[in-house]
Amino acid sequence: MQTPVNLPFALSIAQQAALAAADVVRRYYRQDVEINHKSDDSPVTKADVEAELAIKSVLKQHFPAHGYYGEETESERLDAEYLWLIDPIDGTKSFVRNYPIFSTQIALMHQGKLVLGVSMASEFAQMAFAYQGGGAWLADSLEAKSARRICVAPARQLNQAIVSTGNVKTLSQGSGWQHLAHIAQQAHRLRGYGDFYHYHLLAQGSLDLVIESDVNILDIAALAVIVREAGGVFSDLSGQALNLQTRSVLAGTPALHAQAVQLFSADFAWQLLVQP
Repeated sequence: MQTPVNLPFALSIAQQAALAAADVVRRYYRQDVEINHKSDDSPVTKADVEAELAIKSVLKQHFPAHGYYGEETESERLDAEYLWLIDPIDGTKSFVRNYPIFSTQIALMHQGKLVLGVSMASEFAQMAFAYQGGGAWLADSLEAKSARRICVAPARQLNQAIVSTGNVKTLSQGSGWQHLAHIAQQAHRLRGYGDFYHYHLLAQGSLDLVIESDVNILDIAALAVIVREAGGVFSDLSGQALNLQTRSVLAGTPALHAQAVQLFSADFAWQLLVQP
């Protein structure tokens, strides 16, 4: 068993790592950086790779024995007691099109449970962060010292709720689409903020429910910690706990999450969406 991690200390190191990544990302943003494509046809740039290396460099100085699961570089010790999950640029498609909805995501998992998260949106000059038991915080700058504590809204009924959707391509191909239609018809307002942004809005009480069907755990791990510490509930669309194979999200205030998960979990075919 590894030495227990002091979560406030680990958070401070993760924030330093995110700032190191932000320096890399800012250097390449709007610079017509060369775009390559991975096997799944998703884009990757030099900025993605260098930012991930910068994050790992900072983290490994303090946690050399931990595991590392990154979007762009080789994974290390995935079975470790402590595992860092890293997405250096979540939203590379936005990054390469000069659209500022992208972020750096860093999370820590302990024995399969997410315990710490940092979500750094450099072009928004915004950072959200949390660790288990420490509450959720949002800074409208890249300095953690300026952060304010945040919490989800008290919304309990769909007719009061603002609902945001992200990637829903897979959702549109099955009967889950009808469940989303029901929610859209009942909701006060439907929006599509996407990526990190709607989770930040959820955690600070500016919207009430988020639905996505095409994600990677690296996209959402840090955000899950932040939303939970803000008082929200964060699961996959069938209501199951997150793991490294998670592919969908249902996140919201406790009351609205409970209402929505009844719709999606009732459909057995929906389990297909959470398979690797």
